[in-house]
Parts: sequence; C-alpha cells; structure tokens
Amino acid sequence: MIPMKELPGRDLQWLFTPEMGVSESFSMNVVEIKPGCTVSPAHSHPEKEEICYVVSGKGKVYLDGEVYDIYEGTAIHFPKRSVHMLRNSGDVNMKVVCFFTPQATFADYEYHEDAVFPED
Repeated sequence: MIPMKELPGRDLQWLFTPEMGVSESFSMNVVEIKPGCTVSPAHSHPEKEEICYVVSGKGKVYLDGEVYDIYEGTAIHFPKRSVHMLRNSGDVNMKVVCFFTPQATFADYEYHEDAVFPED
C-alpha cells in the first residue's frame, strides 16, 4: 500500500497504481478533504475518465464551470478533459474514492490555476 500523501486541500492515498500490476484497466485512490478545504488547483485528465464516489461527508463539486452539491452516496463522472475540483462544505472530513480508466498517475494531471469556485 502506498502511504497517504498530503496535497493542497486533501490527503490522498493511491490504492491501485499501474506499478502494482493489479489491473490493466483502472487505477484507484482515496481522498480525505478536511472541512472548509478545496482540492486545488483545479485539474483535468486529458486522456482519462474519472469516477468519484462520496463515502462520507458533503460538499460541492466544480465541473467545467458549474457547481453542484454532493453528499454521502453521490457518484460523479468526470469525462476526459473536464476541469474539476471538490470542496468540503461540511463540518467533518469528506472521504471520496476515485477510479480512473485507463489507469492514471499524478503524471496524467493537467492543472488549471485560473479555474476557481464561484463565491457562495
């Protein structure tokens, strides 16, 4: 298992990576976002699709300029090239599991520093 990594707005742990040889089709990580924090900067995956599932907590998702409420049990699809980020608007950690296909690593992230959550 790969250790938890502290990143802007979140702690992230890869559970399945290409290097592990577990799957030829997908990779997977788990993200914990502290209350009031935003995953930043916004990013996309030019050649990958991503599905995120909110295990616990609640917040908002920014997806290509639109903002949606998310909560425990919400599944989110990020198509290839979509600019996205998550924000925890609750008062407890928000835990999210993310799946990528084909497999992704940090090298597949494209950052969009100019994209910001609209003010509430």
